[in-house]
Amino acid sequence: MGYWRNLIRAAVPALRLGAGYEAAATTRRTQGWNPSSDGINALVSGGGDALRSRSRDMVRRNAWAANAIDSFVANSVGTGIKPQSKHPDAEVKRKLQQLWLRWTDEADASGLTDFYGLQALICRATVEGGECIVRLRPRRPEDRLSVPLQLQVLEAEHLPASRNENLANGNVIRAGIEYDKIGRRTAYHLYREHPGEKLMFAQAGETTRVTADGVLHVYKPLRPGQHRGQPWLTQVLVKLHELDQYDDAELVRKKLAPMFAAFIIENNPDDPVIGAKPGEGAKDSSGVPLAGLEPGSMVKLLPGEDVKFTEPGDVGGMYAEFMKVQLRAIAAGLGITYEQLTGDLEKVNYSSIRAGLLEFRRRCEQFQHQVMVFQFCRPVWRAWIEAAVLAGEIPARDYARNRHLYLDVEWRPPSWDWVDPLKDMKAEVTAVRAGFKPRGAVVNEMGYDEEDVDRQIAADNARADSLGLTFDTDPRKTTANGQQSQAGVPLLPPAQTAGEESSLIQ
Repeated sequence: MGYWRNLIRAAVPALRLGAGYEAAATTRRTQGWNPSSDGINALVSGGGDALRSRSRDMVRRNAWAANAIDSFVANSVGTGIKPQSKHPDAEVKRKLQQLWLRWTDEADASGLTDFYGLQALICRATVEGGECIVRLRPRRPEDRLSVPLQLQVLEAEHLPASRNENLANGNVIRAGIEYDKIGRRTAYHLYREHPGEKLMFAQAGETTRVTADGVLHVYKPLRPGQHRGQPWLTQVLVKLHELDQYDDAELVRKKLAPMFAAFIIENNPDDPVIGAKPGEGAKDSSGVPLAGLEPGSMVKLLPGEDVKFTEPGDVGGMYAEFMKVQLRAIAAGLGITYEQLTGDLEKVNYSSIRAGLLEFRRRCEQFQHQVMVFQFCRPVWRAWIEAAVLAGEIPARDYARNRHLYLDVEWRPPSWDWVDPLKDMKAEVTAVRAGFKPRGAVVNEMGYDEEDVDRQIAADNARADSLGLTFDTDPRKTTANGQQSQAGVPLLPPAQTAGEESSLIQ
């Protein structure tokens, strides 16, 4: 007995040490903590459908979840992530941009929105459902499109997570995606119709094989080798669900607080209720006698009767603070600010809201360039260029030799609007004048093309000169403070030297 006691005593410290890590030890604090060691694909495939349906349910009926997604989509996509061709030939570049602008209205295979509306729809589907499927649909010349190509957006449910097979040709299907022997995606096995529309479509359970070159799979990978995406609300779904129930309970409690309800206690149930004659008292559906109170009434109870009034508890003074703490945790889990989640700007100032927006916008930019641009925009541009060349819509005799010149494009997200744009614009002017930043970079960050802006400015100046107009916004004829210049030389204030001209921007 002593031998076994000593052996157990020697083993307990080793268990607590857990190979030198407290979090890996088996102690009282970690008792019952047995996380799954499954890979990300096993976890997403096993629980992906439940997560997705609960995420969509929460967005449908929870105002905070819906507002969080609206906020992220509006900031990440806004009016659209727009392309700017980098082709060295100005004429070819101009024709590409004009053709693209015409095609954006025809891009949606459903005809409900334009190309930038599809971007917002894809972003929303990726956040809410974890992923989105986009099919590239070539069209015939008789369809009379500016470029014979359209995009069909499908929800993630079209890709069956339970489809896992080993094919005879050596390929494998994992979560509905077919891979070749070296791990490249070769095809997607998609439901012909949404599996949730079984009552409307007879083909809802049928799948079809679509080659990977005609499918874009948009999702945010969280771990290496991840096949499918997970909803962005995953970490906060339970908290949102319970907080929603708690808030509803508090609302009902507050609603019941001003209502009086009374329970009559009597020793003999056959006695009349509060003085009513036998057989005349009102009764509910189960036959229990009811009694009412009228304003100013004085009721004499019979011997043995007593009345107990309900006393519903109040919400309490900690309700608002408790809700704020929980909503901050939800906002952190979603990667947005508390103010964006709730719209509560009560205690913010310029510095605090700017600091929060800076962190949020870094996350938006990461999503814009690593997910939306890389997984969706660039493949669409490549397919669009090839379709336009094959249809003869652009003069590209050198396309086979200089394909990279036509595919070279820069995708520009919408510009950020700050709380105090005057301060930011002064900072941009200072950076340009000091040589720290090119003027074209400032124009690009605002969502414009520097060449288009220069052409518009030149056209405005030429039109103003032809009409003999002088505006204080014309730096050729006025100073920064609106004074008219002579012979193109700005007039400086008497107490200011030419070396102090830079102070005019302040």
